[in-house]
Amino acid sequence: MEETIIVYRDFDSPLGEMIAGATPKGVCFLEWHDRGGVEQILRRVEKRHKSRPKPGNNAHLDQLESELAGYFSGTRTRFSTPTDVTGTPFEQTVWAHLLAIPYGQVRSYGEIATAIGQSGASRAVGRANGANYLSIVVPCHRVIESNGGLRGYGGGLWRKKWLLELEQGGGVPAVDMHAGAASMVGRAP
Repeated sequence: MEETIIVYRDFDSPLGEMIAGATPKGVCFLEWHDRGGVEQILRRVEKRHKSRPKPGNNAHLDQLESELAGYFSGTRTRFSTPTDVTGTPFEQTVWAHLLAIPYGQVRSYGEIATAIGQSGASRAVGRANGANYLSIVVPCHRVIESNGGLRGYGGGLWRKKWLLELEQGGGVPAVDMHAGAASMVGRAP
């Protein structure tokens, strides 16, 4: 079996440094540096892809950087960068539903579980959400509690709140690193 080549590099963002990696097929991870630290992120990627990422660059990472700049400035609502994600069939199903959540809208864990035909699987949806390696591109931040409360974002709830506020209009929000689980978001119809 041929080894997958994964190159990675850092990206700046208004919410802190990120690290992204790509194979020749597409971007395979985008994480916040402080989600366990760079070495832990690289170990997780190596375990999942059976290949140790190496510093480098490719056209997919350049495209992602450009698209992220537009996203963070509030001018881009969709990503077209090719992706190369791996996961269990259940994770892949959940991630496909995350990609279908329109920009500026949210869904609850229960709504996603019902949409995939597993109405009692809210917690499993939460685990699949947490296993998503493509932060922002696969918009796991758009999944909230049924009461509108924020829960479960690997980048921190303050980032989740900022991303949702950005997407729900009103310009680029101020950064508040102290936003917590008590935060609620408006639900788009």
